[in-house]
Amino acid sequence: MTLIELRTKGYQALVKELGQIDTIRFLQEMGWGSGDYTKERQESLKNVTRAEFWQDIEEIRKEKI
Repeated sequence: MTLIELRTKGYQALVKELGQIDTIRFLQEMGWGSGDYTKERQESLKNVTRAEFWQDIEEIRKEKI
C-alpha cells in the first residue's frame, strides 16, 4: 500500500466512524505536533518497570471486556 492509499483509507475510516465534521475537528486537534517524540517518550517511560507496564496492559484488556 502506498502512502497516498494509506492516507486515503485512514481518512475514509475516520469519516465513516466520526462523520465529516468530527473528522475535521479531530484532524485539527491532532495538528502536526512539534518536538522530538521519541526522545520525549523515552524520557517519560524511563522509570516505568516491566511489571508496571504489564499491569497497565492487563488493566486495559479488562476494560475492553
